Amino acid sequence: MNNSVEIYNSGGETQIEVKFEKETVWLSLNQITDLFGRDKSVISRHLRNIYKEGELEKEATVAKNATVQIEGKREIKRDIEFYNLDAIISVGYRVNSKQGTQFRIWATNKLKEYLIQGYSINQHRLDQLKQSIQLIQTSTQELDSDQSREIISVLTDFALGLDILDGYDNQSLEIKDVSKEAIYKIEYQEAIEAIDQLKKKFGGSDLFGNEKDESFKSSIASIDQTFDGIELYQSIEEKAANLLYFIVKNHSFSDGNKRIAAWLFVWYLNKNKYLYTIEGKLVIENNALASLTLVIALSKPEEKELMIRVIINSINKLNQ
Repeated sequence: MNNSVEIYNSGGETQIEVKFEKETVWLSLNQITDLFGRDKSVISRHLRNIYKEGELEKEATVAKNATVQIEGKREIKRDIEFYNLDAIISVGYRVNSKQGTQFRIWATNKLKEYLIQGYSINQHRLDQLKQSIQLIQTSTQELDSDQSREIISVLTDFALGLDILDGYDNQSLEIKDVSKEAIYKIEYQEAIEAIDQLKKKFGGSDLFGNEKDESFKSSIASIDQTFDGIELYQSIEEKAANLLYFIVKNHSFSDGNKRIAAWLFVWYLNKNKYLYTIEGKLVIENNALASLTLVIALSKPEEKELMIRVIINSINKLNQ
């Protein structure tokens, strides 16, 4: 998504310049204050508590931008902190503001528009990739070489992976055709018991699964978080993807973070009867899960939304 600025009008006199960048929206502290009609000290306190309680990672939701301000007759260049949509929504939830709901709907619709535009630009390249694979597959009928057929078969089998990689490179991956609401709501104590099962089955150090802080509880709670009665993540795929991402990135345990994250990911999918297709095939193979977990661990905080889309596209049953 290219950098862009849109004007948000609350319906009253308040107009806010909203910055769109890195697949999300960004507002400064002053703009959030204007949006919710609260004192700056109140908004600051809520933001401090959000990060202190581990509800969100500050490094993943805050970005500093150089901004020129007029002070007296001088132009002063200062680094201003901007907060992304996740942080804005969390503040809105705490101040219980209807304005927060209106802004979330507006921002989400705008983001969808940008995503669709970006996808349309790259759709031609994706179609060419698929057509090339189909053409090569058809041509195998005239080949005698078993090795050639094997190579082309592998290429065809990995068509989805190639599409996802192409979408990743061009930041054009979509979240679409996801399942209905999850039937299982993850609970902290049951998740801890699942981690104990993992330790008993595969072994681990004394530090394996040892919680360093409250961030694991926050990761669990975030999956079923609601705002104004509406769940932030409304499908099994979205919930599972965010669960895997949060546990990997929060480093909640003294040892075994990636193994625990991968285990709870498939455990959660299984709880929601989503781990297998109708044909009994795993929605994600062991090697793919290991690779995906490592990629998440190595990813930058600002790549979060893109990583979530990669996970969702990797397990979407319609892609199997």
